Amino acid sequence: MNHVILVGRLVRIPELRKTDTGRIITNITIAVGRPFKDINGEYQTDFINCTVWEAIAQRIVKYCKQGDLIGIKGRLQIIKEEDDDITKNIIQVITENLTMLSHPQIKLEEELALKSDTDIELDKKTKNENKKKKKEG
Repeated sequence: MNHVILVGRLVRIPELRKTDTGRIITNITIAVGRPFKDINGEYQTDFINCTVWEAIAQRIVKYCKQGDLIGIKGRLQIIKEEDDDITKNIIQVITENLTMLSHPQIKLEEELALKSDTDIELDKKTKNENKKKKKEG
């Protein structure tokens, strides 16, 4: 199973761009603190690159700024890059769902719009199953 959940702060202001095929994308970096101290007694921070597509990308650019706390659910993807006969493996997170933790005033509808189509279908299926159980019970 390839499943990642992260909570961190945006390192810089996200910017939208379009791919050659017209898809909307933004690349973000989030700072995720480690919950323990290193040998010097200091907390370390990991900077994790994430790719965000389409509607989720539009919403993060519209509502989030540098330093905002966000939660990301997604999957890891490894990209191989070759430079002067040296192959580098670059790990990034492909964002499937995003929660804006610094913005509690954003309506539930906006949060729902940030979910992928698969998540929305699963939510509908769960609600329908719960309704059936109530009627039967």
